[in-house]
Amino acid sequence: MSKIPDVLWLSTSPSLQVFNQRLIRYLSRKVLIAEWDYLQTPDDPCTLDIAVTLLHDYLKSINKPIHLIGHSTSGLVGLIYARKYPERVKSLTLLSVGVHPTVDWQAHYYVHRHLLPCSREIMLTNMVKSLFGEQDRKITQNLVNILERDLDLSPSPHSLLKRQSMIPREVPVPLMVCGSNDDEIIDPNLIQGWQPFLKPEDLIWECPEGRYFFHHFSPLNVAKPLIEFWQENSLVLSDITPQTIAS
Repeated sequence: MSKIPDVLWLSTSPSLQVFNQRLIRYLSRKVLIAEWDYLQTPDDPCTLDIAVTLLHDYLKSINKPIHLIGHSTSGLVGLIYARKYPERVKSLTLLSVGVHPTVDWQAHYYVHRHLLPCSREIMLTNMVKSLFGEQDRKITQNLVNILERDLDLSPSPHSLLKRQSMIPREVPVPLMVCGSNDDEIIDPNLIQGWQPFLKPEDLIWECPEGRYFFHHFSPLNVAKPLIEFWQENSLVLSDITPQTIAS
């Protein structure tokens, strides 16, 4: 029988999971951590409500509150869940989620698609520069392919037809917000914009560099403040390999 995790890493994008693995592997040496995956099928409506419902179905099977963590849209799912079911969440950690939490790389992509008469390929190539900085041609093409799959497969609240928003407000559980100083998508102003909504136990932490996927490029730097935050919220350190839980 597998152990009940203390930390649950939320993932709503199979295409972007690769950028989480370095940090998850390191954290798994220190904490009981599991991955929860939401896999949207082509027949599913593009809504976060299904992901939140399936997450609740899983967490109802755990007889204790749990630390949730997620990057971008995955963090948004955790945010919606924590506001709806705070009694089941010990803390929430958001990576690259600003005070306007629906803003993500896809929101920027669709804004630019409306403003500029460029093809999808050209626009995604430009997004690679914003998300990862200058890369060689081969790496750029690989990253374009990853972003294209994320556009097609993730439950983003945005599309060419509309972009959704969410009113900033306080989160009813201990909150840690993490971002990067050089992120062009979730810039430091969006991270610091959380300040008026923070409780005494909440925390903002910014990585010096790494852009939108800073946790991929600086996993050791990110892991230390995460673990300290969880320890302050009653996490017992242990050793375990990460589990994977598919919804």
